[in-house]
Amino acid sequence: MGEPTMATRRIKVIVPIPMGPEGVAARAAQLPPHLVSPGFVPEFVAVPWGAALGDSYHDMLLMDWTVFQAGIDAEREGHAGVLIDTVSDSGLRALRSALTIPVVGPGEAAFATAMMLGKRFTVLSMWPQWFPLYEKTLTEYGWWDRVASLRSIETRPDLTELLAGKEDVVFARLKAEAEAAIAEDGADVIVLGSTTMHQSAAYLAANLPVPVINPGQVAWKQLELLLSLGLSHSKVAFPAPEVDRCESIRRALP
Repeated sequence: MGEPTMATRRIKVIVPIPMGPEGVAARAAQLPPHLVSPGFVPEFVAVPWGAALGDSYHDMLLMDWTVFQAGIDAEREGHAGVLIDTVSDSGLRALRSALTIPVVGPGEAAFATAMMLGKRFTVLSMWPQWFPLYEKTLTEYGWWDRVASLRSIETRPDLTELLAGKEDVVFARLKAEAEAAIAEDGADVIVLGSTTMHQSAAYLAANLPVPVINPGQVAWKQLELLLSLGLSHSKVAFPAPEVDRCESIRRALP
């Protein structure tokens, strides 16, 4: 008799910016096959409308709203969990309220992992326009006392092509900024400020004297861990609404 087959657990990975298949594929590349455990399948899906760059409070609202819209049906679609593909953790708490399957955001997962590996971490970003995203989550989570700094290389990001073709310049600037965070700010862990920066993670990890957290990968492994242990978020902490408006939200989708 053969070994019993493991049930496939499909994970809905929500890209918070509308984009075509090539852009989605570039973001899906952050999870190479060797990193995905047997029995788990990531399914990357971009929101159908919404924010452009996540560079403003205007875009932050759109990201919260459209990620929530894209995730509310994940459980009844048969997904085992939801991964939000942005360090802003857009829509995270609202989805935990609407769903019982685990919902993980890269910001929370990456920051928590950084605090396990060091005493103070720096969030290293592409540009300062993303700082309000981190200010929002770090304030919600109450983790400012473990933050060494927020730093950026002041470079406008390309959320579709990511860092492709810009490695020679961008990687060196990220390394220099991370070294400054270590020397000047007291950082002992570096957290990449966006899942769109995943292409720089291996280079930085090989060239810096401290751990470098690739947030999308850390969040994925955290979700695998929760599912493997049969854990999900507390419905006492994230209760379902007494009056469910999800059907109205579905009708409002473009």
